[in-house]
Amino acid sequence: MKLKERLAMAALGFSLAVVLLVLLDINLVIPHTEHVKSLSQHGRVKMGGRDSENYKSRILQKTASQSQESKLVKSEENDKSQESKDEFKDIFQILMKIAQKHNRHWKGSKSNRAKNDNPTFGEVVSMNEESSTVWDRFQYGISKEEMYPDQAPIITEVVDSMRQLPIVGITQKEGGTQLKLIIEYEDGGQALFKPMRFPRTQETLPNHFYFTDYERHNAEVAAFHLDQLLGFRRAVPVTGRILNITRDIYSLAEGDLLKTFFISPAGNLCFHGKCSYYCDTSHAICGNPDMLEGSFAAFLPAKSVAPRKTWRHPWRRSYHKRRKAKWENDPDYCEVVKDVYPYNKGRRLLDVMDLSIFDFLMGNMDRHHYETFKLFGNDTFPVHLDHGRAFGRSSHDEMSILAPLYQCCVIRHSTTAMLLSYHSGPVLLSAALNRSLSSDPIKPVLTNQHLEAVDRRVGLVLQVVRECLDTAEMAENVVFIRDDLYSNVKPDQPVDDGHYFRREQ
Repeated sequence: MKLKERLAMAALGFSLAVVLLVLLDINLVIPHTEHVKSLSQHGRVKMGGRDSENYKSRILQKTASQSQESKLVKSEENDKSQESKDEFKDIFQILMKIAQKHNRHWKGSKSNRAKNDNPTFGEVVSMNEESSTVWDRFQYGISKEEMYPDQAPIITEVVDSMRQLPIVGITQKEGGTQLKLIIEYEDGGQALFKPMRFPRTQETLPNHFYFTDYERHNAEVAAFHLDQLLGFRRAVPVTGRILNITRDIYSLAEGDLLKTFFISPAGNLCFHGKCSYYCDTSHAICGNPDMLEGSFAAFLPAKSVAPRKTWRHPWRRSYHKRRKAKWENDPDYCEVVKDVYPYNKGRRLLDVMDLSIFDFLMGNMDRHHYETFKLFGNDTFPVHLDHGRAFGRSSHDEMSILAPLYQCCVIRHSTTAMLLSYHSGPVLLSAALNRSLSSDPIKPVLTNQHLEAVDRRVGLVLQVVRECLDTAEMAENVVFIRDDLYSNVKPDQPVDDGHYFRREQ
């Protein structure tokens, strides 16, 4: 082959190679945005076959290796999603119509009760307030309707006392699955102490069941503030406090508790006490080197003064590795509950709805029982206690916690309005909660991920309410502006003595 022919063939080959490279580059760039668009169109996967289960959807996550262009597209999509945020205006209109029908404000505030319809323990037992302590004034101020009145100064006094008073005695609380200490103050007051076990960033371990999860001291603090912001006021006052283990615990410990103290290889003072779970050397509670934070919860009145009734929660979980509770397999389970007194009329079933929403916002699956004060009969609030296993998984929304709501489809008008108000702003629930928690000695109490989860879950609750309204014959069969409007009373209905909803039911 002559030299000229060789040069011509080489030039032709080079030209073809350049054209091929250009075409490949265009194919890599142009379809990329179409691929991103495709991802956004299939970004939600519906779990289950019914339209009424849209709230069980999950968000697909992109890989960490996405390109810069994809990140920009994602940012634009997030901005659009925020602009098109569902304001649930349909629910707002329904609340307005119900409120107008009953000549009430749309936010559904509690009716103006006569004072003698909401007695306190102090009024019932004729307590002498002049000779009482701050603890007495709190305990005897508990009323038939709530743990404490809105913006009650006594709560600030109780919280300040738990934070500041010197500790003069400690004993380990009997029972329970994890370590708790009863704290005694110099003025005779008491508080329940739950110690810090691990950093805020450590969440529920993936292989742990809800009933073997660690208890978190910060969850107790956050739950008290959340209960208050939701307007329930059914939880006891809780605060964080930083202790010196040497001075405040070790020097006061006795007996078996004292024997569990040791110095760790890192030089920190540790102890573990005795309990059902996590009370051994490998799960010890350690200071840094002897400073330890924890939660302090105020005591309720002594049972000799104010006896309490314990109720097995109708939607109690099985607390078993394999077995499920009846409500988890029976979508019509609520019909069973509504047929049993006191869930067949009045406030009790609506209180259970509030409690399920409260637990869902925190991600708390550990609700096996609840208590009421016997002195006030059955027409009183359930005490919101024991929230140590809340705020465990910020990225997971456990929809089954809302089973009472989506199985019964009943909710208070005031609860719905409160959720709608936080969802639409101007102050989101996360912002209100963060601001409330900012005054606590162990701030920051919650991570940003948990605060964001609270807002996300508010929207999910409202979505369930919407689906209930969409399938109801009348909106007032779902949303009740007064407790007495709910009634399912029928002849010869069974009565719950506190243990009606046994495991085998």
